[in-house]
Amino acid sequence: MSKQVSITRSRGVERLVQGQFVMDGAGVKINRVLTGTLQRRLDPFLMLDAFGSDKAGDYIAGFPEHPHRGFETVTYMIHGRMRHRDSAGNEGLVSDGGVQWMTAGRGVIHSEMPEQSEGLMEGFQLWLNLPAQDKMMAPWYRDIPSAELPRFTDAQGVTVQVIAGETHGVAGAVQRPRTEPLYLDLTIPAGASFEQPIPQGHNAFFYVYRGEAVVEGKGVGQARMALLDNAAGADGVRIKALQETRLILLAGRPLNEPIAQHGPFVMNSTDELYQAFEDFRAGRFAA
Repeated sequence: MSKQVSITRSRGVERLVQGQFVMDGAGVKINRVLTGTLQRRLDPFLMLDAFGSDKAGDYIAGFPEHPHRGFETVTYMIHGRMRHRDSAGNEGLVSDGGVQWMTAGRGVIHSEMPEQSEGLMEGFQLWLNLPAQDKMMAPWYRDIPSAELPRFTDAQGVTVQVIAGETHGVAGAVQRPRTEPLYLDLTIPAGASFEQPIPQGHNAFFYVYRGEAVVEGKGVGQARMALLDNAAGADGVRIKALQETRLILLAGRPLNEPIAQHGPFVMNSTDELYQAFEDFRAGRFAA
């Protein structure tokens, strides 16, 4: 059961970000929304990719085996099916509305391959940093079907799916005490608003994938990311939909640690990156 929540002052939109289309994996076309230039500003979030196409050629090649170390990947499928396999022995199929949450930790090799040859494939992949003390932890994996994700509809008719964190008294499927990520998928009817408390100091943004939203008078159109400011005195964000709108809202507690990244490895120093490459080449990413 959700509870009514209101905020006294909303954060504003610091800037709008338009993603850039890139090819990743074996040639999958994706919209890279959160890139390396925003990693410090949106700490602890490292990357956000949005993908969506009903052309099989844009996604069918998938993401064959590749390594990761030092962070977590969160794959949220809105439409379509993706098979995960990794060197720690995990395997899972995520489909419409489901989530795969993987902690790479000290190292894992995995593949993410579509299990359909036609139809719409749509979703997001988020990279969430790990604190220095957890970067070499054992890999972890959880497959969360849509039916197991907490959801509710509030008094204004806003439907909320709670992937991580807590909102309106409803706890999400995943909790992380150090980075405290909030990850919501919101469907907001035309003219309705949604209010979400966000702790001072946490970094926050949202991405509109259907419709158009407005925050403090600033419009945010489809396929745009709104980076929310950290205004003193703001205790959350108030988002209004100009038409029926779907968006993902994210916030987290910054780690304020050095970020050293090369491709699929995210550590705290160059020496640790060299060690990651050496361990990968030596086959130490296996189970």
